[in-house]
Formats: sequence, structure tokens, C-alpha cells
Amino acid sequence: MELDKDLASIQEMRTLVRAAKAAQAQLATFSQDEVNQICAAMAQAGVAHAAELAKMAVDETGFGNVPDKTLKNQFAAEVVWAAIKGLRTVGIIGEYPERGITEIGVPMGVIAGVVPSTNPTSTAIFKALISVKAGNAIVLSPHPAAKNCTLAATRLMAEAGRAAGLPEGAVACLEHPSLESTQGLMSHPDVALILATGGPGMVKAAYSSGNPAIGVGAGNGPAYIERTADIPEAVRRIIDSKTFDNGTICASEQSVVTEDCIRDQVIAEFERQGGYFLKPTEKDAVGAILMRASGSMNPAIVGQTALAIAEMAGVAVPSGTRVLLGFETEVGDRYPYSREKLCPVLGFYSCDDWHGACELSIKILMHEGAGHTMSIHSRDESVIKEFALKKPVSRLLVNTPAALGGVGATTDLQPSLTLGCGAVGGNSSSDNIGPLNLMNIRRVARGRRELADLRQSEAATAPELDTERLVRLVIAKLMGASV
Repeated sequence: MELDKDLASIQEMRTLVRAAKAAQAQLATFSQDEVNQICAAMAQAGVAHAAELAKMAVDETGFGNVPDKTLKNQFAAEVVWAAIKGLRTVGIIGEYPERGITEIGVPMGVIAGVVPSTNPTSTAIFKALISVKAGNAIVLSPHPAAKNCTLAATRLMAEAGRAAGLPEGAVACLEHPSLESTQGLMSHPDVALILATGGPGMVKAAYSSGNPAIGVGAGNGPAYIERTADIPEAVRRIIDSKTFDNGTICASEQSVVTEDCIRDQVIAEFERQGGYFLKPTEKDAVGAILMRASGSMNPAIVGQTALAIAEMAGVAVPSGTRVLLGFETEVGDRYPYSREKLCPVLGFYSCDDWHGACELSIKILMHEGAGHTMSIHSRDESVIKEFALKKPVSRLLVNTPAALGGVGATTDLQPSLTLGCGAVGGNSSSDNIGPLNLMNIRRVARGRRELADLRQSEAATAPELDTERLVRLVIAKLMGASV
């Protein structure tokens, strides 16, 4: 029976890809205005049904909370669309007569979109919107634990798009996802690009599929509170971020690093704003449920409240507790507070000064979270500059909640729910991914010079290079090489 289900899911995937390829061929003939009208209709539908989809996501997955997921859905539709609607992505997108260059937007084709269970509806809205804006079709593969809400979000976007002229099949979602169908989708010869958001294993599979891929690595961003920071504001921002949708955004803070000279002030401020510092035995009890025996994050704690996690661990905390904090000094697999925790739990470190905080932050990031995001709370521009120059991240966020700053909600970064981690994070891009990452640019280049012009130019500059050329000739002769 399982074999039959797997075969059926693979056949479903092939059918959807075939339909998406035909739909994209039609979409590729549309004008920029026609594409924009379709995307505007999709965005409006996403906003109108944001709360409904949020409730479905929480009910199905048990992750996060309805108000914040509603806001994420609205962000994925309204804010993302506002940021990208003016982009030219179809036909001639740039003309530079002074250089003899014309640029033409070329859609990639069919996008394979992998959707995580932590953000199952907002990611579906987001990926559908940016794919169609770039002239592509998309087939989404939902997480099995969130397939119903992801499917509902996809159908909503597809129906709104079709009402505005989107070809049938251009936005689709697997109804019966399986590991085999997802792997088959990523390696399908008619898939032009994979847009993968999920766990490290899924992202690695995307890059190993044989098709081009944009994947995102794990987040594990430290938040550094430097001695010049406005401590109450810094703590407020960190707690706001870490509790937003119960910590399910991968850009959210995973640990706090501060300096010994302000350590007591920072601790007191966290306690004043709802932070609870775990006693040693309590820290061990909570730490024991953060990770599984395999070393991966325990899904039972993902997107839960601090109170729920404390109860799960058998720890009694005050009823107003918003975030759990564990004092830590080490970094590594054996120290769960130094790892990514998609819930309101933070590791807490203290160093002598910013130099020590700098090195510790690098150590945390290079163990897990390289290339992703970190935040700094400071009024010292020289320290901020030093962190910007040295940290192995694609986003250094200054005086802002990391979860919301990283996605471009409280900063002017490209609004996005797919955050690249660059080469240091094993990714193909360090961008906040948008439509321009899902298209190619064909450049028409007009001749500006002739071969004779190049030779004349070389002759004119040759006297200046005689000595240099003579040295190269002598070296080449000595080494038995030619010039």
C-alpha cells in the first residue's frame, strides 16, 4: 500500500510539472502589465485571507500563534508585493544607449518550491508571488505535517491569479507529498530552479539534485548587546523578536552576548521584561528537550511558548514568563543553548569586551548558522563597523529585532521569506531572495570598437610597457615557457 502511495505521489508530481511547463510557456508571452495585474490579484487574495490561513497553519502544525502568522501572511503578500511591483522583469528591462547595451528579462521556467512546516502559508504565498512576477510557473512541495494549509494557500493564489489571467497550472502544490515525490520534483529535467526552504537535509538534497538551486542554511544568530547600547530597548527588541510567532523565523536571535561591565544590568532588564534565567538544574532539564538524540532540533519544542516548554521540561516558572534564558560559556553540539532553537529559549553569554564578544559570535556562527544573520545593539559606530567587517553573516542587523529585521519588515532589506546564506553557509546566494533571483538577463551588446582600434591602442601604450615586457620575456626564457 505504501508503495502504491509513493508511486501515486510521484505520478502527481510529474503531472503537475507537465502542466506547469505548458502554463509557463503561455506566461512567457505576457506583457509586464499583464504579469503585474496577475500578481496584484494574488497579493490582494493573500491579504484578504491572511487570518484564515494563519488559523489553518496553527491548527495543523501546532507551531506559532494566529496573530503573528496572520501578520506574516500579510507581509508575504502586501509588503513583498509593494517592494517588487515596480521591478521590470518581462521583456526589455533596461536600455543603456551610451554603452550600447540592452537588457531583456528571461524567465527561468518551472520553479520547484519546497515549503517548511514553520511558515507553511506565508512561504507559499511568497514563493508563488515572486515566481510569477519573474514570469515563472511554480510547483510547491509542502511539508507533510503542513500539507493542508500549504495546499489551501497555494489554491488561493492560483485561483486569484487565474481570475486575472494566469494560465491554468502555473501555480500548483503537491496534494500527496512524499520524500520520493519531493526528490523527484527537485531532480525533474523540466525544473529550471529549486527554491528550497527547510531543514539542512532538505537543502543539501536540493543542491545535490542536479538542478540549479537556491537554498537557505540554518540560522543561529547571536544578539550582541554592547556597553553603549540602550539596554531596555535592546532587551525589548530581542524579546519582541524571539517571541514573534514563538520564534519560528530562522533569523530570530538564538543567544545573547553581552559585556561583563553591563551584565547585571542586562540580566535585570530581561527579568523586568519577562525573561526567566534558569537555575542549573532547570537549565539541564530544558536543555535535555531542545535537541533529539541525533543532534537535530526537537520538533516538539518548535514554535511553542516559553511556558509550554518549561512545563514540558517539568520546570516551574512565573506565569508572565516570555523567554527562557540559560547561562552558557561553551559552544558545540553538547551545548544546546549554543544551537538554533526555533522557540523562545536563549543562551546567555558574557565577555570582557567587544573583542571577546566578536570572537565568541564568530565561534557560535561557524558552529551553526554561518552566513545567515546576527544582530548588534550599540551606539558605537566604530564597533558596529568592526562587526560588519568580520562576521561570517549575510545580514548584520543594527538596533532592530532580528526576526523582523532579517526579512525586511523593520529594515529596508528586500522583503523576503527566503534568506540566502552565501558561500560561507553553503548557499548560492547571500541575498534576501526576490524575483530578480528567479530570472536570467539576456544582454544585447552592440559593437563599439574594431580589432584595428584594439591594435592601435596596444601600439600606443607599448612603449610604456617595454621594460615590463622585457622582464617577462627574460623570466619566461629562464623557465622554458613562452609568452
